Amino acid sequence: MESDLAIKRLAALAQESRLAVFRLLVKAGKGGVAAGDIARALGVPANTLSAQLGVLANAGLVLSRRDGRSILYAADFDAMGALLLYLMEDCCQGRPEVCAPLAEVASRAACCSEKQGVRS
Repeated sequence: MESDLAIKRLAALAQESRLAVFRLLVKAGKGGVAAGDIARALGVPANTLSAQLGVLANAGLVLSRRDGRSILYAADFDAMGALLLYLMEDCCQGRPEVCAPLAEVASRAACCSEKQGVRS
């Protein structure tokens, strides 16, 4: 990943309501959530949500698809994973104990657990 794309994605997440939208979409999984449901869940006006989703989509973090009269939005898990890998790719620098806590967290993540009923 190029640093300019990483900066664009991090900037998109560096705002409270956009981060809340993204986290809601991550929790929802690949099936996504209708825009109206996102607005209701977060108490955000529709026009504000539309702008927030536009920023996230422009950064490549959110995918959308039409389902009848609704537009469903979902986190782009591949893009999120690429950003996390970019941030962590040189973390250990020959010292695995530096990244061990992160590997522990990743191994317990709900998105990676079949028991949680959510798959990434």
